[in-house]
Amino acid sequence: MPLDLQPDATSSRRAAMVDRLTSTGTLTDPLLRDALLHVRRETLLPHAYLRVSGPGTDPIDWRLLDGTHPDDREEWLDLIHSDESVLFQRDGEPLDALTRGPLTGGHMTSMSTYTPATVEALQALGLEPAHSYLELGPGPGVSLALAATITGPGRATGVERDEHMAAFAQRNLDHLDVGATVIEGDALEGHENRAPYDRIHSGIGVPCVPPAWVEQLAPGGRLLTTLATRTPSWPGQLLVTRTDTGRIEAVLRGRPRGYRPMLGYRWLTALDHRARIKASPGTARPTRLTPPPDDAYGFWLAAAYLAPGLVRDFQAETMTIVAPEDDSWAVAGPGDGTVHVHGPRDVWTELEDLYARWVRADRPDTYRLDLSDDTGIQHVTSDTGPKALSWSLPPLAVLPPPRL
Repeated sequence: MPLDLQPDATSSRRAAMVDRLTSTGTLTDPLLRDALLHVRRETLLPHAYLRVSGPGTDPIDWRLLDGTHPDDREEWLDLIHSDESVLFQRDGEPLDALTRGPLTGGHMTSMSTYTPATVEALQALGLEPAHSYLELGPGPGVSLALAATITGPGRATGVERDEHMAAFAQRNLDHLDVGATVIEGDALEGHENRAPYDRIHSGIGVPCVPPAWVEQLAPGGRLLTTLATRTPSWPGQLLVTRTDTGRIEAVLRGRPRGYRPMLGYRWLTALDHRARIKASPGTARPTRLTPPPDDAYGFWLAAAYLAPGLVRDFQAETMTIVAPEDDSWAVAGPGDGTVHVHGPRDVWTELEDLYARWVRADRPDTYRLDLSDDTGIQHVTSDTGPKALSWSLPPLAVLPPPRL
């Protein structure tokens, strides 16, 4: 879908986007600010899907906005310059001849992450000119283009599994003339040919850190990724650094959102239980646990691993935690010292016990990840004392090779 917009036709929208990010305190890096003003998002995101049907509906109803169509133009421009994720590809489809208008069926296989998350990630990496940069799973290439603008031509590389997306992104990046390269391949293997990298950013969530990523990190380098748990409710953000002497340090913290998990990684969902819970929330009993606040990220991250198989329904009126595979749930409150529980698994007791452990461990916000175990097992711990919270990360899933 070639666009007939003039290069500066959306400069005012980019400026408004930057002003908004700056006023909220999200954007502080002057180099990234200049890149956001420079990179023409409309070139990288020439179309966008809107979901029309509600949560839990299958097949899903969509509407495709075509940026070249006058009836879609303003809505499309507003969306791609907003703070929302841009849904971009269904079921790994070719991207050169999409049909504008209503569509039914399929699931999203690629999206451009909402801009505040992109800004936070790139700022955490601390990109500078002449850095060698690797993007894993760049999708349509927005963050790759921003990184390339900062690091300079020939310094930014993306590895994209989907052949259609890789070709599409490369062509659009070439139109921007930012000097970024997209390689078709398995992002879990990184890209050894251009290693080592000063900065590595993963746009896909992984259950543990692929060894190739750490091996390809230069001395003084940083690697940022989402650790995807089985629940979308409580992701972790992992920052790995290699010191100038070669020692690896890794810090894990809970976050409100994260990148979608790698191909083949299935999330738990509360949607199938929502109607039953509303009709019959369960048996009421007193609770010794006031529902922890949403921003107690260190606790919720620990819950994803130490009370596994749980997912939160954030659309519920009061805190609702579901164990879908055990047909069990807990509905807290509202604020009356009781909780309703249902099913063979006492979800709320597990959370009460874990919360007590978290408090005894001094309410950790961050955790250390040990990547040095010769067996390949990656261990997480909050501290070294007897009260520390600790767990091991699951291994990477075995995936079919990408199409070549």
